[in-house]
Amino acid sequence: MQFEVWAPLTGHVAMRLDGATYDMARDPERDGWWTAQAPAGDGSRYGFLLDGDSVPRPDPRGRRLPDGPDGLSAVVDFEALPAPGAGAVRTPLQDAVLYELHIGTFTPEGTFDAAAARLGHLTALGVTHVELMPVCSFPGRHGWGYDGVAPWAVHEPYGGPAGLARFTAAAHAAGLGVVLDVVHNHLGPSGNHLPAYGPYFTDTHHTPWGAAVNLDAPGSDEVRAYLLGSALAWLRDYGIDGLRLDAVHALADGRALTFLEELAAAVDELAAESGRPLFLIAESDRCDPRSTTPRADGGLGLHAQWNDDFHHALHCALTGESQAYYADFAEAPLAALAKTLTRAFFHDGTWSSFRGRTHGRPVDRRRTPAHRFLGYTQTHDQIGNRALGDRLAASLSPGLLACAATVALTGPFVPMLFMGEEWGAGTPWQYFTDHPDPELAEAVRSGRRREFAAHGWKAEEIPDPQDPATRERSCLDWAEPEQAGHARLLAWYRTLVTLRRTHPDLRDPDLAAVRVAYDEERRWLTFRRGDVRVAVNLSPEPATIALGRNGVRVLAAWEPLEHPGPDGRIHLPGESAVVLGP
Repeated sequence: MQFEVWAPLTGHVAMRLDGATYDMARDPERDGWWTAQAPAGDGSRYGFLLDGDSVPRPDPRGRRLPDGPDGLSAVVDFEALPAPGAGAVRTPLQDAVLYELHIGTFTPEGTFDAAAARLGHLTALGVTHVELMPVCSFPGRHGWGYDGVAPWAVHEPYGGPAGLARFTAAAHAAGLGVVLDVVHNHLGPSGNHLPAYGPYFTDTHHTPWGAAVNLDAPGSDEVRAYLLGSALAWLRDYGIDGLRLDAVHALADGRALTFLEELAAAVDELAAESGRPLFLIAESDRCDPRSTTPRADGGLGLHAQWNDDFHHALHCALTGESQAYYADFAEAPLAALAKTLTRAFFHDGTWSSFRGRTHGRPVDRRRTPAHRFLGYTQTHDQIGNRALGDRLAASLSPGLLACAATVALTGPFVPMLFMGEEWGAGTPWQYFTDHPDPELAEAVRSGRRREFAAHGWKAEEIPDPQDPATRERSCLDWAEPEQAGHARLLAWYRTLVTLRRTHPDLRDPDLAAVRVAYDEERRWLTFRRGDVRVAVNLSPEPATIALGRNGVRVLAAWEPLEHPGPDGRIHLPGESAVVLGP
């Protein structure tokens, strides 16, 4: 079997394989690469010895780390893993309804197999794709996954490569696509062996996590190839259908051809070769439509991006919160929501008090399809980065939760749900870690308490990320969906997803065709999607709303509701929603 590793700063490299040591030779065709031939098979343990190391390091491109990031790598025979069966998944992004979940808390067991056993719930809900939070290897057993250190390997406690392959195969068999969250903007500090191999990081740029990943300094060609190769491997080897790219605004990349463009082109090429509708979804704080503008038109060519502006406007309208980045949206939240429903971004060259400057760029809504943006009421970030990890269900009435779901699932953007929101889960989703390094664990614990103390929280009120109980509290309670109050909300979500699937107007990508009316003082909002009308009343008081035409009937309503009269007016109870059609 051929083994190879890029170690350009090393004078000698050897390989330890199943207890035997093999010297490696420089590759004459590729600068900085070392190669060796040795007998190995599925499960063979190996690592590399750099310049006389006594303890071997794991392979940067290793596909399995049975003992965690500091242990040896293991050979994976992908021919022996379950076939992904991706050919059955043909739902394009514009018709998708995504469901974000975290393998470690979707079930108490926290494994791929346990999550796969719950896929029937998702098919009954009607979603089309499961979006997995990061699954690459990280230190400890439990964590969010954003401090991963091995972008090619699968976290062993979740089930390793075989577990991910089984999950993807099960999802595809159920007709569900799989999207995977990947992190290229930084790697975790603990268990990170990449600096020993080469210039994977650079001091040319600095990020909130320290030295930046090297995308444009000397040696960056190989680093970019390393990250690009890992991204394509998820799509190719596991049959993953799309990638969510974490915080692309934090990628420090000054090259003319950016890493994101290079990645988008490679994914489009793989999609054409495989005949599968692969896509990339960016998380970006820039409010820059060029992220998803096609490369032929001067953009980066990513296929969609999360729309936090929509979330912030809707959140303020529902909760009245006005702290931090919510401040600009809270001044007139229904006006902000109306703007995002018709123009995608609220900050499109406008003043941002949170940033202390103008921010964003307008979306050309006549040329930009609405499915370039994802809309959501909750995400792992917007829940987990709160002091107590409290969901909307902790403070809103069932009626307001129904209104939130209605706007997200009938609005112009590709909807995304966060696990458990569909039944108003009573469990929080808190920030938790399992760092084996005691100094790092204490730094994370004290740093989080210090952060929220600045906003008036007492230290003892902030959950300890290292306490196993914090993760346990964050696991979904699967008894809840059968309980009366939760079951009613779940039925409403199923109704809305069905309406989106069966009414083409609700998937119309024309942003310019969306029409919105609202009353900031009386707290109602209505919008039109083709022949479909949607109205939500966020006030506890009933509202009479003129729909602008008659001849429509109630398709679905949170509370029992009469069809509109000849005058086209509807009488909507407080904290309720309705969808109407011809």
